[in-house]
Amino acid sequence: MREKNIADNMAKKPAKHPLSRYYPTYASVGLAVMLGVVSYFGLFHQQKASAQDYAIRGFDVSHHQGEINWKKISPVQYQFVYLKATEGGDFKDRNFQENWLKAREQGLHVGAYHFYRLCRDGKVQAENFIATVPNKADALPPVIDLEYDSNCINTFTKEKLLREIQVMHDQLQQHYGKQPIFYISKSFYHIVLMGSFVNTPLWVRDYQEQPKLKDGRQWLFWQHTQNGKIDGIDKPVDLNVYADSPKQWRIFLTQQGIQDGK
Repeated sequence: MREKNIADNMAKKPAKHPLSRYYPTYASVGLAVMLGVVSYFGLFHQQKASAQDYAIRGFDVSHHQGEINWKKISPVQYQFVYLKATEGGDFKDRNFQENWLKAREQGLHVGAYHFYRLCRDGKVQAENFIATVPNKADALPPVIDLEYDSNCINTFTKEKLLREIQVMHDQLQQHYGKQPIFYISKSFYHIVLMGSFVNTPLWVRDYQEQPKLKDGRQWLFWQHTQNGKIDGIDKPVDLNVYADSPKQWRIFLTQQGIQDGK
């Protein structure tokens, strides 16, 4: 309202000697300052939310992406991929086996993930994953997807839920010989996981900015969009980055017993 009243008064009493008549450069200076401010904050925002700063990039897919033309996907442009394998105690992704074979043939570093059902026992879910995903020495560590979205209602206490997650975590680690990774939504981490599993690497979903967890814990992978486009995949795809440098990526692979031939 204040802006409207000022405008009305100016309309009723036009200045006899407008400043622009004598000082035309004022408008130019003001415009330059304004553009500078906009450019600064625009650049700052891009830097804050950009995933382009990370050299090691990957993506994750499931049957929702349909049939994938893996031969079109460059292992130089994308260094890793995670494939949905299982969900809950009995669901198996119908495209997993084909994706697993073709992604490996293409030279990508490949891993598998399990969508954890909050209302199912950890043991049953671990058995489903183990029965589906081959135990390959050159595979990336198994991932357990922990989130509330599209999940069943959790009837367990927090303590019981953590015990069941621990059961699955330990079974996968024992079977595959690699420390599992937790894919998490920030809400699930802050409500359930924070303070637990301190040695388990995290893969964090955040479509707004670089992930920041309340306890300052670091992440290994960052899923930064669900609307990525990749040649060879017709539908939108989740894109991810690795937290560190190419040198550290090679060290990470070596720690997993994986040789990086690229």
